[in-house]
Amino acid sequence: MDGTLVDTEPYWIDVEQRLVESHGGVWTREHAMQLVGNDLLDSGRYIQEHGGVDLPPEEIVELLLDGVVEHVEAAVPWRPGARELIAELRGLGVPCALVTMSYERFVAPVLAALPKGSFDVVVTGDVVTRGKPHPEPYLHAARLLGVDPEECVAIEDSNTGARSAEAAGCLVLVVENHVPVAPGDRRVFLDTLAGVTPADLAALASQLD
Repeated sequence: MDGTLVDTEPYWIDVEQRLVESHGGVWTREHAMQLVGNDLLDSGRYIQEHGGVDLPPEEIVELLLDGVVEHVEAAVPWRPGARELIAELRGLGVPCALVTMSYERFVAPVLAALPKGSFDVVVTGDVVTRGKPHPEPYLHAARLLGVDPEECVAIEDSNTGARSAEAAGCLVLVVENHVPVAPGDRRVFLDTLAGVTPADLAALASQLD
């Protein structure tokens, strides 16, 4: 979701920086980029260690979510082409899942801004035991959809997410946003989702068959 469907990374960075500075620490863009795509508790631990925030990781996560949810409720920053592609896939009856390490209470206002039923399945970071880059989130989503992960295309914007999807067996369409993503045997790259159609996804997938 973050960085692929919506460009909320600037929201996260702003909230992270304000939290760290309120505890007397220094937060750099380099620190922020280390957290892109991560499990939120891992991010909480990183902020605790590198930002000097003397709070439990769970409490750090809740404070981050408070701030980012406030931003999203004011304005949802959609990524180019993402909503249009979802609408076309749904129109064709293609099963779709949202797989994100954000928690349900942050995902809710984003989903509320989409047409009802945009996703058949939503897997959030607070419903899995092991977050990205572990394959569990994508394996869980495929299981709920009733499909083979190897028949799925995952759209990702981070190394962490791409590793998770690959490990689950998915083909990965990478649309880089804030961080560079390394090449991989089961990865194809596009500059944007703008103008991408379901037929384009099928053609990309055939490149890796």
